[in-house]
Amino acid sequence: MARSLSQRLFLAGSVAAIGSLLLTGCGSSKIGGNSGAAPDASQTVNSEGTDPALVAMVPAALKSKGTVLIATDSTYAPSEFKDAGGNIVGMDVDLGNAIFKKLGLTTQWQSADFGSILGGITAKKYDLSFSSFTDTKAREQQVDMVEYYNAGEAIATLTGNPYKLTGVAADLCGVKVSVEANTTESAEIAQTINPACKKAGKAQVPDNGDQFTAQTDSTSAVIAKRDQAMLADSPVIDYAVKQGQGQLMKIGQDYNTAPYGIAIPKNDGRLAQAVQGAIKDLIKDGTYGQILTKWGVDSGALTADKVLINAAAS
Repeated sequence: MARSLSQRLFLAGSVAAIGSLLLTGCGSSKIGGNSGAAPDASQTVNSEGTDPALVAMVPAALKSKGTVLIATDSTYAPSEFKDAGGNIVGMDVDLGNAIFKKLGLTTQWQSADFGSILGGITAKKYDLSFSSFTDTKAREQQVDMVEYYNAGEAIATLTGNPYKLTGVAADLCGVKVSVEANTTESAEIAQTINPACKKAGKAQVPDNGDQFTAQTDSTSAVIAKRDQAMLADSPVIDYAVKQGQGQLMKIGQDYNTAPYGIAIPKNDGRLAQAVQGAIKDLIKDGTYGQILTKWGVDSGALTADKVLINAAAS
């Protein structure tokens, strides 16, 4: 994942100094903390009002409640993570708040384990989720996915590349790789990378990757030299490198670029269409671009015509 995706960071000793940053930090991509949480985390964005036509599309039960409960894996900076005060912040949070303001609803954000979120939506525990989910056909069987951002996958290792890695996923045979559980990346190791390694007669990635429930812990494992590389969504890798105080470097190029999707209950009235319309509004009025720029992730911006529903390629 991009993030089908991902979780989080830090330890002790020399890592402790970074640990306070990383532990605060989310599928498909978290490091966090007030210090350096974003290129300019205090930057404000447009505050547009509601869109009456879209408000009319909100299901009656949700409109009556007035609040939307949003699940998120708050360990995935810069998309969603906790700041030093314990508040859930990030690109997805700013975008979600702006979307539901358009729809006349107040947002309530709740931290959740990434692997449990889709089941929680189908069980009606949550109204929906922003959590850097890569839109896949398998996920579309459980929920409707409204695409809102493009992310790829990427690889990071210790600065100086002491293990002489190429930065190509196919070359990770025999490498100890940390990864967030239940993400696109963890599935890639098990379903693509290791079968190819086996076919080529090479050693496989041990244990289908060193699996963590938080991206912050995955990052910490590389810093602590428990693992040799980290596989995660490209925004997460980029952010981890920026916040890692020189301990991490990105190797190779982003690959497997695909859209993130907002996970919404299947066939929930016209809610998916309302959310889609709100994103298009935010793109047109400039709020969307301001939010992405605020968090340093504008390279994955979509144009309004690319904000699709259930359009996964695979």
